[in-house]
Amino acid sequence: MDEFINKLRELNVGTIKENEPMANHTTMKIGGPADLFIEPSSIENLGKTMELIRQYKIKWTAIGRGSNLLVLDKGIEGAVIKLGRGMDEMDLNGTELKVGGGYSLVALSTIISKKGLSGLEFASGIPGSVGGAVYMNAGAHGSDISKILTKAHILFEDGKMEWLSNEEMEFSYRTSVLQKKRPGVVAEAVFQLKEGDRELISSAMQKNKDYRKDTQPWNYPCAGSIFRNPLPDYAGQLVEKAGLKGHSIGGAQISEMHGNFIVNAGNAKAEDVLALIQHIKDTIFELYGVKMETEVEIIGRK
Repeated sequence: MDEFINKLRELNVGTIKENEPMANHTTMKIGGPADLFIEPSSIENLGKTMELIRQYKIKWTAIGRGSNLLVLDKGIEGAVIKLGRGMDEMDLNGTELKVGGGYSLVALSTIISKKGLSGLEFASGIPGSVGGAVYMNAGAHGSDISKILTKAHILFEDGKMEWLSNEEMEFSYRTSVLQKKRPGVVAEAVFQLKEGDRELISSAMQKNKDYRKDTQPWNYPCAGSIFRNPLPDYAGQLVEKAGLKGHSIGGAQISEMHGNFIVNAGNAKAEDVLALIQHIKDTIFELYGVKMETEVEIIGRK
């Protein structure tokens, strides 16, 4: 690992930190240290980083803004690649938008709405990055990334970069091919937007923001929806129906505001959150015979 780190520093790929607490990089404010934390300063340096990772056979994990992530207490083995500054360029050509994987989805939707372009209204309250949103086909309010994405520029484990079309991304509910078959990092995405009425777009976005503010506990550290909706049921409604809202283990608590959110109510550990997740799964299956599947991504040493 020392030789690998020295090579990274020689190439000046970006920010490099050892034993970096992942609690600093997740919206839940939970997570042990990453052996190595790398924030590439450009797409080119992302490629150089992956080439060295492949050469030295280092385990790796990619993250964005850490909004749909639970990092375990023992931290993460190998390298964590964060897409952030340097991976957040934007290029708008008419109604076609090309944007870096590290760009904030909330910031992007706000900027685009002010230009009178429609398509990203659903994302106005999703606190993740473009890369993370494409990776998991993030969505809300009846729409998702698959509705607007034309193609995505993916860096794969073998060091090759390839543009995948919407069809090749194999999108389904909160899922893409990157989770199912071909692990990779979303370096860039191209979205097809539509011209619209600026006031109507802004109004729709504000409505979405207000809804999230009124129904979801973003005043606490949390990771967004914990479970996928077991359609036709909704996870939050099942949790509420089971009387589990407010139930806590350690510093983790099922939100009083929304049953599908677990909040860090005070110095929570990942083990507290995992125990709550299991308690919800067991209770819902026992009461309703419904198997709950997690939407939040759980990573790290077990």
